[in-house]
Amino acid sequence: MYMKKKSWYATAYILLPLAFSSPLQAQFNISWQLRNRAEFRSGQGAPLPENAPPAFFISQRTGLQVSYNTQRLKFGLALRDVRVWGQDVSTINKISTQQNNGVMLHEAWAEILLSDSSAKQYALSLKTGRQELAYDDQRLIGNLDWLQQGRRHDLALLKYEKQSWTLHSGFAFNQNKEAASGTIYNSEPPGNYAASTNGGAMYKSMEFLYTGKKLKNGSVSFLFFADQFNKYYHDSVNNTDAKQFQKGAWTRMTTGAYFNNRFFDALSITAGLYHQFGKNASGQQIDAWMSNLYAQYAVTKKIAIGAGMDHTSGGITGTTSHAFDPLYGTPHKFWGLMDYFYAGSGFGNGGLNDYYVKGKWKLTDKYALSADIHQFFSDSKIADPLHPGSANSNFGQEIDVVAVLNWSKDITLEGGYSHFFTTSLLSSPAVKNISHPQPGANWAYIMINIKPEYFFKF
Repeated sequence: MYMKKKSWYATAYILLPLAFSSPLQAQFNISWQLRNRAEFRSGQGAPLPENAPPAFFISQRTGLQVSYNTQRLKFGLALRDVRVWGQDVSTINKISTQQNNGVMLHEAWAEILLSDSSAKQYALSLKTGRQELAYDDQRLIGNLDWLQQGRRHDLALLKYEKQSWTLHSGFAFNQNKEAASGTIYNSEPPGNYAASTNGGAMYKSMEFLYTGKKLKNGSVSFLFFADQFNKYYHDSVNNTDAKQFQKGAWTRMTTGAYFNNRFFDALSITAGLYHQFGKNASGQQIDAWMSNLYAQYAVTKKIAIGAGMDHTSGGITGTTSHAFDPLYGTPHKFWGLMDYFYAGSGFGNGGLNDYYVKGKWKLTDKYALSADIHQFFSDSKIADPLHPGSANSNFGQEIDVVAVLNWSKDITLEGGYSHFFTTSLLSSPAVKNISHPQPGANWAYIMINIKPEYFFKF
């Protein structure tokens, strides 16, 4: 009996450390966020009509994010509440309506390592659930973090990464609810949301393939993205414009390449070229292009200046649209901080040419200033209502100035001012369609971002 007990103790002494070896390599991360932004809007997104007063409000994002990582499994969860101060009265006894954002599940995903964990030279994994997507400079695929609600997708993502190479393949299939039969999808569900970058319909399904290669001082990548939209028709019998969704889908495809690299430790070049074809969310044939080129030179370690050009095609030839849609990116980062273009507020189908100059000045490790100047043109001529019989393409100019203070590791203060020198073409029926617009437009904001993070290993 004594020998058996001694043998049991010896076996436990050997097995117990092995049993607890995996949890010792686990990591638990938790962070929460409070982001308040006060905005003064006097023509943000579109010129204000004559005699229309400016707006002022304070919005708030409250977030809680947790993640759990082990050798073969990663898990992420992010809760986010978005609202405007005063949106709910102080004694309300119910949650916000669909139209007012409110509490939402921003992310909930798990990533499983499919390859041998001992193979350090490559990794194959599957990430499934609700998650953010962000590729390259986020021009086409981004998390849209400027919006308090941000952007996320429900999808399965297969990831293969080997040293400097990345290969990702994603798949999503959306439905409005659990149904007994059929897969018809209402692409315009109720609620305050932004579907695509251009404020369009939500996709019924999507697939993409992304491959990227890290360079010594940059990266190069290729993207193929396909999204499908449920077919619909307008009920002419009952004389209504409401969409009647039916079986079938239209497919839109976008493909192209991205390049970013630093030369001579001072000159950075970013470029992209993309083609869009197939049919859009309205079933219209499309043949469109987008290109961009930006060069930035570091004058000193603290001062950098740059210039660039963005082009998105527009116009119609016969029944084919040449209007490029920048998918699900972050337009606030590129086409002016006042969000006049590709940010929910439409501006027709004439396309956009944006010529801009940017400057950055890092005063200290905590303080930074930036200033941008944009000249916007339509890619195609548009009839100018103030000059009958003539066409124009000048949308106007925008100036953006932003100051950032990194108060501490967890606290950032930011403020900005923008002015748009509008033109009559910008307010015309074919663009923003504003009757009797005010001359010029202004926008200013102050934002505080508090985001502490904690890490635990066990």
